Amino acid sequence: MRQFPSLPRLLAVLAALLLQFLPVQGALAASARDYPAEAPLSHVTDAANLFSRATVSELEKRLAAFETSHVQARLVTVGRLDYGLELEALGDDLIQRWSTITTTGENSLLLLIAAQTNTAAVTASSDLLEQLPSSLLRSTADTTMNIPLRMGSRYRQASIDALNRLEQVLSGADDPGPPQELEQPVLVTSIPTKAETAAGSGFTWVVILLVVGTIVPMLTWWVFSR
Repeated sequence: MRQFPSLPRLLAVLAALLLQFLPVQGALAASARDYPAEAPLSHVTDAANLFSRATVSELEKRLAAFETSHVQARLVTVGRLDYGLELEALGDDLIQRWSTITTTGENSLLLLIAAQTNTAAVTASSDLLEQLPSSLLRSTADTTMNIPLRMGSRYRQASIDALNRLEQVLSGADDPGPPQELEQPVLVTSIPTKAETAAGSGFTWVVILLVVGTIVPMLTWWVFSR
């Protein structure tokens, strides 16, 4: 007689299957306690896998260049945030978490990108706010970064444009301001538009009428001349 699996065994199998999916969703949620107590050695923490290797290498060099201004600049990407946690609040928490361990005395600058909402935030340590005021950081996140993100998930452009703007202000130059509103790229397609179709159809009818108007009189003359 065939024996069926016992109920505890079935529950164990179901639990194992569920565990294959639950950690994946949990790993996407982020809060400050999910990060190490010490600041990472790398300048880019791409937990959401938004950048290619070449872009990560490029951003590492750009962020490391801020050290000449005695600023520890980092970029962090997250899949999604814990419920009720704002991206800017996560940045403030990370700066507080990492600054208590840092003994270099350098200021902290943190750029964040949330993949789920395609939004950005820029935060800085309190001492750095004299050079980079909160209004500048907010404008950099809301315009310089969020506009490219809304226009098509341009993560690299959003990061590079933000670093260019902040670096220019740190060097003592005037704030270049937010970028102009980007235009949506025009897709080249071989499919004719409605106007082109109407124009093409009209031209076709003109040709047909000209041909008919020429051939019919000739055929009529040829028939009656025989």
